[in-house]
Amino acid sequence: MMKIILTFLVFCLMGSSLSLAQSADEKAVSAAVEKLRKAMVDSDLAALKSLAAEELSYGHSNGLVENKAEFVDQFATGKTDFVNITLSDQTLRIVGDAAIVRHRLIADTNNNNVPGKVDLLILIVWQKQKGEWKLLARQAARIPPKQ
Repeated sequence: MMKIILTFLVFCLMGSSLSLAQSADEKAVSAAVEKLRKAMVDSDLAALKSLAAEELSYGHSNGLVENKAEFVDQFATGKTDFVNITLSDQTLRIVGDAAIVRHRLIADTNNNNVPGKVDLLILIVWQKQKGEWKLLARQAARIPPKQ
């Protein structure tokens, strides 16, 4: 009887650890998020262009929405300049050929040579296009003040 119980427990533990493992798509999207973070800090225009879908809709917390060319141009001109970016509390869900990612973004900025700080909640949508995950949409929201 004890062997049966132990065998059952081993299978239960194996099943729960397998469910915690990331799928290949989840790993690829996580890697794409990190590439985007790094490209934004480095103002790597080639990487930003490569990661973004042609149909990109990039929303800022102030309501400004940019297309792909406008998004990349912000980095090219220095209007957007991230000194560093820290992402936390990330969740990721694959739905067909789309991935929904949410996280908190805390960063030091130097937009237009003016130092600043941001603390935002971010929703990004990735789409698998020709086998590669592309940034399709992004929306930032300010974190409401504590009351």
